[in-house]
Amino acid sequence: MEQNLQQTYTGAGESLLARHRVLRNTYLLLALSMIPTVLGAWTGLQVNFSFFAGSPFIGFMVFLAIAFGFFYAIEKTKNSGLGVVVLLGFTFFMGLMLSRLLGHILGFQNGTSLIMTAFGGTATIFAVMASVATVSKRDFSGMGKWLFAGMLIILLAMVANIFLQLPALQMTISVIAIAIFSAYILYDVQRVLNGGETNYISATLAIYLDLYNVFVHLLSLLGIMGGERD
Repeated sequence: MEQNLQQTYTGAGESLLARHRVLRNTYLLLALSMIPTVLGAWTGLQVNFSFFAGSPFIGFMVFLAIAFGFFYAIEKTKNSGLGVVVLLGFTFFMGLMLSRLLGHILGFQNGTSLIMTAFGGTATIFAVMASVATVSKRDFSGMGKWLFAGMLIILLAMVANIFLQLPALQMTISVIAIAIFSAYILYDVQRVLNGGETNYISATLAIYLDLYNVFVHLLSLLGIMGGERD
């Protein structure tokens, strides 16, 4: 019986170490992914990159097609070093997509300040949510289906606003999106800690998308509410 208990405690300890190893590797890869994102955004600003110049709806569909192509490739390669390369390629692409919003915000007199505020706000949200996920005894796994439903609603609202172009609707979308993707950070970090996600590449992709969406919608909201024209 003592031997069985010892094996149980040893197995639990090894499992806990494995989960923290996945989380550590996730955070390291997440930090690394910021480099191609910044490079992609800088490149996009230099070449005035945009999928949305001609037809915003078609551009949005092309973006989704490429993004889901990356998701498929990352899923297929996540157990090899190639998965890291594909993920970093995806973050470069997302940097390109971010450049249009950044260019718009930089058109404001206080554009640089708005970008830094959005970055600081995103970092703060991540720190708070990751800390809660780490120390809380509460199980947040039940939020998954509600968060997914909320994300689909946001996606439909964004498609609708491509045609409507309503600032009030954009503000509403951004506020709700910030709340949902902030909660997703909590959900995704705890999934790693609880052993629900054991692959650090998949975990990095999930948390990267959470952070990206928080930043984009926070920046969009700041631009609408606080942008100052020359």
